[in-house]
Formats: sequence, C-alpha cells, structure tokens
Amino acid sequence: MGSNQSWVTEFVLVGFELSADVEVLLLWVFSLFYIFSLLANGVILGLICLDPSLHTPMYFFLSHLAIIDMSYASSNVPKMLANLVKHNRTISFVPCIMQTFLYLGFAATECLILVVMSYDRFVAICHPLQYTVIMNWRVCTVLAITSWSCGFILALVHAILLLRLPFCGSREVNHLFCEILSVLKLACVDTWINQVVILAASVFVLVGPLCLMLVSYMRIVWAILKIQSKEGRTKAFSTCSSHLCVVGLFFGIAMVVYMVPDSNQQEEQEKILSLFHSLFNPMLNPLIYSLRNAQVKGALYRALQKKRSL
Repeated sequence: MGSNQSWVTEFVLVGFELSADVEVLLLWVFSLFYIFSLLANGVILGLICLDPSLHTPMYFFLSHLAIIDMSYASSNVPKMLANLVKHNRTISFVPCIMQTFLYLGFAATECLILVVMSYDRFVAICHPLQYTVIMNWRVCTVLAITSWSCGFILALVHAILLLRLPFCGSREVNHLFCEILSVLKLACVDTWINQVVILAASVFVLVGPLCLMLVSYMRIVWAILKIQSKEGRTKAFSTCSSHLCVVGLFFGIAMVVYMVPDSNQQEEQEKILSLFHSLFNPMLNPLIYSLRNAQVKGALYRALQKKRSL
C-alpha cells in the first residue's frame, strides 16, 4: 500500500438517489411499515406466550421467527429511516461492521428456523402418532439453540474476515445499509476469500435447507393426498401453505441477492430486494401466519374477549 492512501474510518450509505419530497414520503411510509411490523410480530409473540393452546412446537418455532423478524428489521431499518431525514449519511466503521454482523446473523438464523419449522410440519403430517415423542420439548429446544448458534457463528466468521480487510479510497457504500457485498467492493485488496466464504455460507443456509424443505414438502403433499377426509386435507394444506409462502418470499429474494452473478445493472434492483427483506418480509410473516391460521385468530379473539371482560 502506498503511504499517500487515506484509510477509511467511516462509510457513506448512498441509498436511493431521490428528491427531498419523495424521501419525506418514504420516511412516513417506511416508518409506518416498521412500526406495524414490530406490533404485528409483538402480538404474535404475546399470543403464543399467553395462550396455552399455542404452547406447541409449531408455535414455539413461530415465536422464534417473530423475535428474529423484529430483530432483523431493527438492525438496519432505524438507520435507513435516519438517512432519509438527514443529508449526512455517514456510518462509522465499527457500527457498520456490527450492522453487517447482526443482519447476517438474523438472516442465517431465520433460514435455519424455517427449515426446522418444515421438519416439524413433516413429522406432524407424515408421522402424526409419533409426533409428541419425536418433537418433544427437549428436541425443540436443541433445534432452536442450534439454529441460533449456527446462524451467528456464520455471521461472526463473515465479520472477522471483513475486519481483516483494509479500506481506503472510496467510502461510498452503494446500498441502504452496510450490506456485505457492497462493503467488500470498497476493500483495497483482493476479497476472494470473503467471496468464497459467502458462497459456501449461501449453499449451507440457502441451497441445502431449500433442498431439504422441498423433499419434506413432496412427502408432505403425498401424505396429505392420502388423507381420506376433505376437512383433514384442507387443514393440513392450510398450515403448510402458510409456511411455504414465507419460505418462498425469504429464500427466493436471498438467493437472487447472494447467488446470482453481480452486475452494475442489478445494484438498484438488489437495493429494492434488500428493502423488501428488511422491511416488508418481517411485516408479511405475521400477516401470513395469522390470516391463514384459525388457531392464531382464535387466540386473538379470546385475548380481546378477556380484555373486554376486565
């Protein structure tokens, strides 16, 4: 490295290049979406904790999904909203790396929790008589802890590899937050190790889990078709279709961002997809599970009735 190079101590988050009026409008819209996301996931989490009928493995994992969605959105959306207000869109080096670590950790954990949820549905539909034995609380706890541990260990590896890189020259991150691929473009050295680890991690938390879920759901569909009663088939399809909607949204966007070859034309599209991941996906998850789930709606109705009687 030459002695005349200036080392970067902070980055500038470029975001969307929009007029001031449009940014104010987006600030209000995104703020409402963010608040609704926190409230909706908070309601789901509260119902699962308070209603005994929801104290089952399926809702145990759904409560983890709600926590992840609230945390995932909170790791980058507040800074995104602040940047819409002020013109100085800088972020210091350490907070930037911390933001990268948190969003990668929560994203990887969500992938693994969704896999565990698909396994839970597989056992419930394909092995209903053995469900309580296979999915006992000890197994559920181990699966949840393993998902969180693996997700944040992967994120820690990414963060450590990012910390070892020197950053100099350009400090403009062409993204809404410190997204790892956008930050890597500013490094002064070859980042092939980081790229290889990102690809390997993507295979581990995206391709592998998606293949497992597809196999699980093929067997689930086959088992559902064998159910004699129409009511039983409808109920089974209802619980599985909710999970499939969430899986399709989350995995589809993540694979486009991290596994499709990069190009300059895709940068703006990736910003929009990342925005969907950070802001809209956490808001849609509780809506998908609550609107399509009779047990959640029943728990909400009982909670409202109990509140009125007080």
